Amino acid sequence: MDAVGLFWDRVSAPAPDLSPAVLLGTAAVAAVLVCYTPLWRRTRHAVTIAHEGAHGVVALAVGRRLSGIRLHSDTSGVTVSSGRPTGAGMVLTCAAGYTGPALFGLGAAALLAAGHAVGLLWALVALLGLLLVQIRNWYGLWSVLVSGGLVLAATWWLPPEAQAAFAAVTTWFLLLAAPRAVLELQRARRRRQAADSDADQLARLTRIPGVVWVGLFLVVDVGALLLGGSWLLA
Repeated sequence: MDAVGLFWDRVSAPAPDLSPAVLLGTAAVAAVLVCYTPLWRRTRHAVTIAHEGAHGVVALAVGRRLSGIRLHSDTSGVTVSSGRPTGAGMVLTCAAGYTGPALFGLGAAALLAAGHAVGLLWALVALLGLLLVQIRNWYGLWSVLVSGGLVLAATWWLPPEAQAAFAAVTTWFLLLAAPRAVLELQRARRRRQAADSDADQLARLTRIPGVVWVGLFLVVDVGALLLGGSWLLA
């Protein structure tokens, strides 16, 4: 019990407040990771992890059976679940992917704004650990292990101020990366390179045009960015 108590004290310990200058600096770092294309080709894997993880979480939440998740080196991924092929549950599962990273970022912003940077990092480690057991290919396994190891290392070895800054970069990254992923989706659809995208699957399920779904994804993601950013900079 003493070990559990010590661990909980560490997880729930309040993090030092970051100054507005540091918060803006972490936002700038995240913006470089998202906007600079050579870096984005690598960091986009983190968005894929959040995207497929969101599919999995919602699939389980609506009562579907999760069969596994695959992550690929080209930053694509697939989440396989079984259940009714139509209906609200399937729609919610499909819609979760491109909104998931932004909503994860919004939740992270809420924790960070409340002073729980360390708790946020441990929550990320726990979520990646749960995701790991659903991975069904070697590249996906490697990708999640590397991501989890990076977060765990930051949580375990960085001083409190650096932990808070790392958590802020992670939060800004999720908030900023989600809209770019949606814009890339629409670009691929316009070039007829994504005929089986989430938006097109939703179009077949609901008879609402895929471009409308892309617009809804973008509204949710931009809204999360604005709201989460206001919480962080308040």
